[in-house]
Amino acid sequence: MCYDNDAKPPVHAAPITGTSTSDIRLTSADGTVFAACEARPDDVRGPGVVILPDLRGLHDFYKQLAVRLAEQGHPAIAIDYYGTTATDDERGEDFPFMEHVSKISRETIQDDIMAAADRLGRPAVALGFCAGGRNAFLASAPRFGLAGVIGFYGAPGIVGPYGPGPTQHAAELGAPILGLFGGADEKITGEQVSEFGAALTEAGVAHELITYPGAPHGFFDATAAGHEDACADAWQRVLTFLKDKG
Repeated sequence: MCYDNDAKPPVHAAPITGTSTSDIRLTSADGTVFAACEARPDDVRGPGVVILPDLRGLHDFYKQLAVRLAEQGHPAIAIDYYGTTATDDERGEDFPFMEHVSKISRETIQDDIMAAADRLGRPAVALGFCAGGRNAFLASAPRFGLAGVIGFYGAPGIVGPYGPGPTQHAAELGAPILGLFGGADEKITGEQVSEFGAALTEAGVAHELITYPGAPHGFFDATAAGHEDACADAWQRVLTFLKDKG
């Protein structure tokens, strides 16, 4: 997982609009009902955002991030992955998420993305972290109808037991991609990022891949001392990307 219970998304600037937030339930294509957190701005200024958490699911960091995005004018829905496998919606540090990971699939996650995007309406952008970042990259495929996708430290290549990733599926992708990586991330090498970029270029997919030297996995965290510049720059790039897709 990327974040512990003390992690907080950065605050870019003062809110430009009021917001309302609610815990909701969505239904995916196969009938699965799953939890989500929806934050709506009083004054919509740009595309909606589907937030794809790390494998721990819908914990508080992502609920807070939905609010931060709504404060900047973007309707946002953060989704959970474990609607059919967990007995409740608690995703604290004691949640045994690894017991549930094998029970979900790329297909079920993609159905959940579509359900959230349909509720938001189009245009919409997928924004994911770690495993969610990997799935955000894959949601660049045209069938999702997204205006773009953003992935933080999403592994782009072949990863067991998940198999081929966005690099191998680059020819199937279409929507613009923003990828944000940490140069000190032990899980994702510079070579993997370079291979991803080359595959996207060959496939003709518009993309920008940014690596922050010395930044670790999970650097996008207001409590991560020593990485404030990377965190602030990444947040600004996210908001700029969203503005361009409105």
